[in-house]
Amino acid sequence: MATDEQTRPPAPTSDPELATRLRLAVTRMARRLRQEAGVVGPEISPTLTAALATIDRCGPLTPSALADAERIQRPTATRIVAKLEERELVSRSADPDDGRVARVEITRAGRVLLKRIRSRKSEYLAKRLRRLTPEEQATLAEAAELLERLLEEPAP
Repeated sequence: MATDEQTRPPAPTSDPELATRLRLAVTRMARRLRQEAGVVGPEISPTLTAALATIDRCGPLTPSALADAERIQRPTATRIVAKLEERELVSRSADPDDGRVARVEITRAGRVLLKRIRSRKSEYLAKRLRRLTPEEQATLAEAAELLERLLEEPAP
């Protein structure tokens, strides 16, 4: 039987090396999860899915607020909202305080679609996690906490 030292890749020797390994692993994981989501309803791109999730989490919000949250240009956010609205995944309404401003919120159909996408991704990942030992799962739980903390910190 192999020991942990024989099966575990060597620890990176420098911060840039660790950053590179993490970046590649996170990128590959994100790509794999997008692939696993498959077509689960109206064809929706990863960009539209991300915007829809932001609207679900933060909405109702203005297209400008969506642009800020997604770190995209305002015209791009407006096009994304139009595509989501076309698919009846979001609805647009006038701001009660300023009728010139539109607010975007997720529709029931948008929530159903997001739930299906998230479920497929979570099922895929849960199936893969079951292959790991309890100790490895605990290590990933710790890593998830660390990654969440890194993502919550303001950008330098």
